Amino acid sequence: MNKKLIAVAVAGLLAAPLAAQAQTANVVLYGRLNLTLEYVNADASQANLYVPNVSRLSSNSSRFGLRGTEALGGGLNAIWQIESSVSGDAGGGTIAGRDTFLGLQGSWGTVRFGNFLAPYDDVHPVFGDTGTYLTTMAAQAALWANNGGYSKGTGSFDDRLGNSLRYDSPNIAGFTGSVQVSLFDDGGAGGTNDSTVWSMAGQYKNGPFTGILAYEYNDDVRCYNGSTGGTNSTCGAAHDMQANDSAFSAAAAWDFGIVRIAGLYERLEYDTPGGNLKRDLWGIFAGGPVFTGKWYVGYSKANDGKGATGYRVNGLAGGNDTSAYHLSASYNQPISKRTSWYVAYSRIDNDQFASYNYNINPYRNAVNSQTNASVANPLGLTGNAFLAGMIHLF
Repeated sequence: MNKKLIAVAVAGLLAAPLAAQAQTANVVLYGRLNLTLEYVNADASQANLYVPNVSRLSSNSSRFGLRGTEALGGGLNAIWQIESSVSGDAGGGTIAGRDTFLGLQGSWGTVRFGNFLAPYDDVHPVFGDTGTYLTTMAAQAALWANNGGYSKGTGSFDDRLGNSLRYDSPNIAGFTGSVQVSLFDDGGAGGTNDSTVWSMAGQYKNGPFTGILAYEYNDDVRCYNGSTGGTNSTCGAAHDMQANDSAFSAAAAWDFGIVRIAGLYERLEYDTPGGNLKRDLWGIFAGGPVFTGKWYVGYSKANDGKGATGYRVNGLAGGNDTSAYHLSASYNQPISKRTSWYVAYSRIDNDQFASYNYNINPYRNAVNSQTNASVANPLGLTGNAFLAGMIHLF
């Protein structure tokens, strides 16, 4: 059945007047279910830990949404989207928990207001595994953006940000640009938080070549009280330091037809009471057609943290033995135009004092063997993940 008609029917269940409006506003229902059966063989260097192997079924960024446009005249359109997460493995989800916005679109570009991914995330499709739809434990974003197993409030980048305003330029001879500001809604904190996130990216596409530069700045997102804290929750309590953190990424890819090669570089810089903490990352990635499917291999390496020895921000710490690498490989085989299955392998390997985790469905099964307390991101985590999955788009 036509997805537009389905969307109109859904709106009609809510209210008859909405159905008439939906028919004239070009409403589309869309979504995806992406489920994987996973086996994770894990170990860690942290003392007094029980690190079990696990078998599990996971949902990977499954979602459903409604989006629409309304012609306002003179080439101007109103645009909107409401996208919700779906826990396809255990049931449940969050209404409007994913990219949800209202905006305007014209020949001058697009403006959006709401909750959505920042321009820094636009780097990921340039080097990431599109065969698994940039998700699953094989997603090459565990080390990049310091995001694996963590959140914006603890110092990660590449996140979905609420209270955001974003502008995307039109395509001018292959060039596009984006800028976004995300305002921290601190009413519930009594006005004590003044966190702001700025994100921007410039991309160029011409035939087989794609290149992108991106920068993100976390202004007062993390705070310290003396040498303790380092998260956004500290900003709402007693603190004597507001941290300013930044991320820069450059990625490029060339599609030769039989193989597509991509490269990645990233520099992260964090404020800490002990000075500046920096980290460089590089990666190389390749993929291409084989039979009627698509293969992908990716490798990224996060170097040791520099400066501010003794301080940690998410998986990154300063000093020796703080590097990590992530290796992934996958094969995707279409069954129809909207359904495919895939298999993947993903290895994350932390040095003794690094604590990076998988970005999608991180490993959370480590337990302190003396206190029985859960350890979310153990030091020196090594994970070998084997995946078999299926995805359907609608």
